[in-house]
Amino acid sequence: MIKSITVKNYILIDEITLEFDKGFNVFTGETGAGKSIIIGAIDAVLGAKVNKDVIKTGSDKAYIELLVELPNGFDCSLFNENGIDIDNNELIISREITASTNRFRINGIQVTQDFIKDIREKLLDIHTQHQSYNYVQPKNHIILLDNFALKPHRDNVEKFSEKYSLYLSMQKRLENLLNIVNTTQQQEDFLKFQIKEIEDANIEDINECEKLEKELELLANVEKLKELSYSSYWALYGDDGNILNALSSVKSNISKLSSMDESVSSLEEDFINTYETLKEIASQLRNYSESQENDNERMDYIGERLSLLEKMKRKYGNTLEDVLKTYENLSNELSSIESSQDEVISLEKEIKNIKEELESLAQVISGARKELAKVLSVAVTEEMEKLELPKSKFYIDIQPTGMNENGIDKVEFLISTNVSEPLKPLAKTASGGEISRVMLAIKTIFAQADKTNTVIFDEIDTGISGKASQAVADSIVNLSKTHQVILITHQPIIAAKASGHFYVKKLQAETTKVNVYNLKDENRVKAIALLAAGEINEESTSFAKKLLGV
Repeated sequence: MIKSITVKNYILIDEITLEFDKGFNVFTGETGAGKSIIIGAIDAVLGAKVNKDVIKTGSDKAYIELLVELPNGFDCSLFNENGIDIDNNELIISREITASTNRFRINGIQVTQDFIKDIREKLLDIHTQHQSYNYVQPKNHIILLDNFALKPHRDNVEKFSEKYSLYLSMQKRLENLLNIVNTTQQQEDFLKFQIKEIEDANIEDINECEKLEKELELLANVEKLKELSYSSYWALYGDDGNILNALSSVKSNISKLSSMDESVSSLEEDFINTYETLKEIASQLRNYSESQENDNERMDYIGERLSLLEKMKRKYGNTLEDVLKTYENLSNELSSIESSQDEVISLEKEIKNIKEELESLAQVISGARKELAKVLSVAVTEEMEKLELPKSKFYIDIQPTGMNENGIDKVEFLISTNVSEPLKPLAKTASGGEISRVMLAIKTIFAQADKTNTVIFDEIDTGISGKASQAVADSIVNLSKTHQVILITHQPIIAAKASGHFYVKKLQAETTKVNVYNLKDENRVKAIALLAAGEINEESTSFAKKLLGV
């Protein structure tokens, strides 16, 4: 619901602020007074295309601000996703227009024009001689039809939508699996070859190369090792002049010294330990020397092993650790292919089952739509007859289409406003003053199914009078019980039914400007009298009071 609008420096308006009633609001005024400027301002702030010419002469920018109260249960997720806070269930939507820029804001946060258009359809409908929004767009017809239905049908539609979403996600999963499964046999065989090649290398120690290289170096120097170890042993314990024999006499001397001077006993003990250690070292050097033998077979094995490991590193990684990681990845890839083949079979069965469920449910939904379409087609046609469109016919056309989120139906509103004209799409048929009355008829019937809570009509009374005016007025009053209605009229019968009345007047002085007055009491009587007779006199005033019930 639009609570208020503020307009500054827009076309012929200096500055106005209007507060709207939640029910039926009407604009009246002389032809050319500028009534449509207000509707245009609402249209503009909600994303309609305008050019810099709308900026009032002498000003550098135009500004329009709309205060909107959201209906209960309104889906605010789009606002939350864009960081827009909603206070008291209200939106402040503004548009600033300069010669070079347009800035849209919602609750102070700048948004794009496309964002504004996205929420526009959820907030209101505008019906003029030149444009209509939600009800004209075929994409909304199936939604309106479904929303009008009873709860069991709406539950089926919701169930179908959820199942169809699941169906699409399963199809996507199947597509991804098939991309994996459709790996060529050659690719699969190559994967198996690579895995076996790494397995046959039998890599258990990621440091094996370093260890083998050290062992190979020792094997290559076995003679030198034997020579060094044995010559060391011989020097220590080999011939008569060896080091240990020489030390033996030293040992004897220290022992004698210790027997004469007990203070030397600790030296004797240390020397004996050193002597025994050298004997053990000599023994180990002899054993080491005797153990050193040329092992050409082991050298050949190590060379071949290192060659194999280097080959693995060239093909599968810079290190043996990388080779083992590659092995793990290749194994997982092969496992994925093999498991995917099984999953494809299972998923294809699931998809087949859910598709059968969808087709069955879609048939039920389609049948219900067709029955409901017959009832509503008659109801809207009868409503149009009341609104001075007696030769008009409304028809809800349902054609089969490929399965989509809405089922298997393509729904479109068709209309003929002349007995000689065939039914045509709504957007291409009604023209001039007819369009607003057509939309009023549709809106009246579909009111309970409509999610928008504000509807705007421009020049709804073109070409009607008398009984038709009364029918239009009654229809609007009924609609205003569930929707906020804003309209322009020249009919006193219609204007008198409004709960909020605005009078638009063009003032000609040094400059031309438009003022808007919120009429109450006596001023409203005068406005209705002026509409009825073109002048205010005793007779027109009496008629106006009668219409207003005062």
